[in-house]
Amino acid sequence: MTTQPWTRGRRIGVDVGSVRVGVAMCDPDGILASPVATLPRDQVTESDKVASDMSEILRLVAEHEVVEIVVGLPINLAGKEGPAAALIRQYADRLAELADPVPVLLTDERMSTAAATRRLSERGVRGRRQRAVIDQVAAVEILQRWLDARRAVRG
Repeated sequence: MTTQPWTRGRRIGVDVGSVRVGVAMCDPDGILASPVATLPRDQVTESDKVASDMSEILRLVAEHEVVEIVVGLPINLAGKEGPAAALIRQYADRLAELADPVPVLLTDERMSTAAATRRLSERGVRGRRQRAVIDQVAAVEILQRWLDARRAVRG
């Protein structure tokens, strides 16, 4: 899960929650992340089964010829990983097995849900309507921050 050299192509951003998984995608030039879907989180425990949320991510990867999958890693405000981060690492490792050769990268998702909530509230989206899209918007935040950071490095 190391950083790859920049290549043109779509990337998928993933915000993994215990109940839902938000998915975002960017354009082939890596400029703008957009919301794609909110998937119910499938907590399969059998190692030989593929969770339905992962199957849908893999379908999107194939359909859109995605070159990288960016998964948000929950880091606390002190910059440390807690129990939630360990669970996300497991999710990302399994997704990486299934998506191979498409790399799965982890990125700090600190404050992404808070930023997504703020954006939706500013637009007057609240309550049930907000819960329906918050995971997608958080995935957009994760992917857009990652794209902006990559763009800054590559010039």
